[in-house]
Amino acid sequence: MRRHVVAFGGGHGLAASLSALRHVTENVTAIVTVADDGGSSGRLRKQYDILPPGDLRMALAALCDDSEWGHLWRDVLQHRFGGEGELAGHAVGNLLIVGLWDLLGDSVHGLDLVGRLLGARGRVLPMAAVPLAIMAEVQGHDPALPDVTTLVRGQAAVAKTPGRVLSVRLDPPQPPACDEALTAVREADWVVLGPGSWFTSVMPHLLVPQLADALRDTAALRILTLNLEMQTSETQGYSAAHHLESLRAHAPDVNIDVVLADPQVVDDRADLEVHARRLGAELVVLPVARPEDPARHDPLRLAAAYRDIIG
Repeated sequence: MRRHVVAFGGGHGLAASLSALRHVTENVTAIVTVADDGGSSGRLRKQYDILPPGDLRMALAALCDDSEWGHLWRDVLQHRFGGEGELAGHAVGNLLIVGLWDLLGDSVHGLDLVGRLLGARGRVLPMAAVPLAIMAEVQGHDPALPDVTTLVRGQAAVAKTPGRVLSVRLDPPQPPACDEALTAVREADWVVLGPGSWFTSVMPHLLVPQLADALRDTAALRILTLNLEMQTSETQGYSAAHHLESLRAHAPDVNIDVVLADPQVVDDRADLEVHARRLGAELVVLPVARPEDPARHDPLRLAAAYRDIIG
């Protein structure tokens, strides 16, 4: 199938959708969040004032060619240095990407070259041309003050915050989108949002104004893939319906065509269908979790669900 599918996200959630989509089409573009400020990515970002490479690396690894060569370079990219020296904790792929950026002065060209090295089945692009910071309004960030709302800054801090995330925004508030990402969305047949950390991997794409406009105006059909775990540290107290409510609140002009949910997260189907319709979407409930590990998506089950929807 040659239909062009664009997948939004970051981290393990985007890797899960890409691992599935590669079974559905050979024409995949991943558009990746660039707000990570923790771990190896955070260290490199701070030291060199660059886009954080980690989520981009993971997306490239998920699209590697299904061959001995592709698997070898995937494993090289994902390998982390141990010990306690200056390289400890850094992923080889992060260093390779940063080295190419330094040599070429072009983030997109550098990512394309890593994709060629992997024989990647698709392309990986940043969602914005500059590194971003996530800021969240969190109720009960201080457990001793459960009714007080606090502004929490930084993806790593938001991802681990106690309390309830009420809303998120970006700094800078109107970052320039990656031009190639905008083109990909406009030319797509389907766009897939999620799964992934809700407020730090999924919502940020909708907060880049040019990207949100492209998503609103594209002729592509839009699939929202819900997470398998509703209540994480970012989404305490959230049901599937709450996730849809928050998406509508953050991006009221963006419609969704299909909401894909695993049966385990649907506690009230009629209510969830109502919330899906408010986004303009049909609710599709299909098993997409691993039978032996219900908290993780099964690539083949998710691929089958996407194939059924894309048709």
